[in-house]
Amino acid sequence: METYSPADLITNPDGSIYHLQLLPHEIADTIITVGDPDRVSEVSKYFDRITVKKQKREFHTHSGYIGNQFLTVISTGIGTDNIEIVLNELDALKNFDFAQRNFRDDKKSLNIIRIGTSGALQAEIEMDSILISEFAMGLDSLMNFYPIHYTTGQQTLMNEIKQHFIKEFPLLSPYLTFAGNNLVNVFEKEFRKGFTITAPGFYAPQGRITRIFPDNKIKSLYQSFDFNGMKFTNLEMETAGIYALSNSFGHNAISVNAILANRELNTFSSHPELIVKKAIEKTLEIISQL
Repeated sequence: METYSPADLITNPDGSIYHLQLLPHEIADTIITVGDPDRVSEVSKYFDRITVKKQKREFHTHSGYIGNQFLTVISTGIGTDNIEIVLNELDALKNFDFAQRNFRDDKKSLNIIRIGTSGALQAEIEMDSILISEFAMGLDSLMNFYPIHYTTGQQTLMNEIKQHFIKEFPLLSPYLTFAGNNLVNVFEKEFRKGFTITAPGFYAPQGRITRIFPDNKIKSLYQSFDFNGMKFTNLEMETAGIYALSNSFGHNAISVNAILANRELNTFSSHPELIVKKAIEKTLEIISQL
C-alpha cells in the first residue's frame, strides 16, 4: 500500500490537518461550504448546539447538531484555489490514516453542499431566486493538474463549448463537471436547475467593464451559448472546482446559488441578505431529509 510523506499531507503539532486545523472527528459527513467566513455563523445559528468552533486564515469551521443530525459548515474563501485546499483536506480527514500514512480501503463519501451568491446570465432568471447547478463549466486552471473523464455525451458538449469560445478566446481551456445525481434529485424539488460558469475572477472574467478591460465580449459569449436548448444560466467562482474534485474523490456535491444580480438586465438585489437567508433556511430544511 502506498504511503504518503509528511510533505504531501501535512499535519500540525496537535495532529490536525494543515490549513483547516481540524481533527477527523470534528467534521460531519454532510458539509456545507460558504465563501464568506462571516456566513458560517449565519448557518450555524440554526444549529441546536455547536460542538466545534475553529478558525485558521479564511477557513472558519463550526460543527454541531440539528436534532440528532451532525453537520459541519466551513468557509472556503473565494475561488477554486481555496476549494482545492478545502476539498483535499476534508477528504483526508475522512479517508486518510495519519498514523499509517496511507488512505483507507473503506473510503467514506461526503455530501458537500455549497451555499453561495451568483449572478444570472439570462433575463428570464428572476432576481432573488435560488438556482442549483446541475452542470458547471470551469474557466480556472485547476483541472489541468487532476484527471477528469467525460462520457461520450459530455465530451460532445465540451467540444461545442470550446468551439463557441475559440475564435475570440483561443487560449481558454474550460472543463465540464456536474452535481451528484442523488442530491440533484432531492434539491430539484425546491429549486430550478441551471448550468453554471465558474470564473477565475470577479471583474474581467465575469465580463465586468473596468479601466483595463474596455469591452464585455466574454459576457456576450456566455449569454449566447445554446446547444440543443442548453444555455449558461449564472456566474460564480467556486462550483466547478467543488464538483470536479468531489467527483474525483467519490463525494456528492451540489451548489445552491442565491441570485443577487441579473447581468443581462444590469440589476442588483435591493435586499441580498434576505435571499441568502432564504437559501440557508431552505437548504437546511432539505438537508434534514437526507
